[in-house]
Amino acid sequence: MKVDLYDITGKKNGNVEVSDAIFAREWNADLVHQAVLAQLANERRPWAHAKGRGEVSGGGIKPWKQKGTGRARHGSIRSPIWKGGGASHGPVKTRNYAQKLNKKMTRAALHSALSQKLSEGVLKFVTEVPATGKTKEVFTALKGFFAAKRQLPSTLIISGAKSRSLVRSARNIDRVEVLAGASLNIAQIVNARNIIVEQSAITDIK
Repeated sequence: MKVDLYDITGKKNGNVEVSDAIFAREWNADLVHQAVLAQLANERRPWAHAKGRGEVSGGGIKPWKQKGTGRARHGSIRSPIWKGGGASHGPVKTRNYAQKLNKKMTRAALHSALSQKLSEGVLKFVTEVPATGKTKEVFTALKGFFAAKRQLPSTLIISGAKSRSLVRSARNIDRVEVLAGASLNIAQIVNARNIIVEQSAITDIK
């Protein structure tokens, strides 16, 4: 299908052909939700950790002999029932939160999210975002594109594979992120309020 193509000033600059399989897919809320949860779970790293009886200090010998003392038998002061002993069933930092989602489902969720953003009118295609390594240049260009008076709106720029200068120029701009078309992720697409796709990045989105 054909979609409108804009220049960085916000003026229409013709049309561009995009894939129906990527940008004209039906919205699948359940699949997108599952993909976002899987991505966030795979990025999660556990911090809480309770020491078990093998990690706490002390308890190298039996506290007292087995019989004849009149007291209950114990083998180590590291036991969970002792004060200062190891924790039973506590949280551990080795816990794995990862969720598996096959490539076909992940790709389908990404395409569904891109199609939804396009239908909502928040995803637009531009010929190019000019970048020579200067932050001010990109900031001024985006400000003109969105007709912003002060603060830029939250924006995700999907750039071509060779736009390293754009990444360097935009990384210090608040509320602006740059992703290569070949390395998109579902969470950032869903959370993005505005998406700008460079023409050179269209072929990289798969």
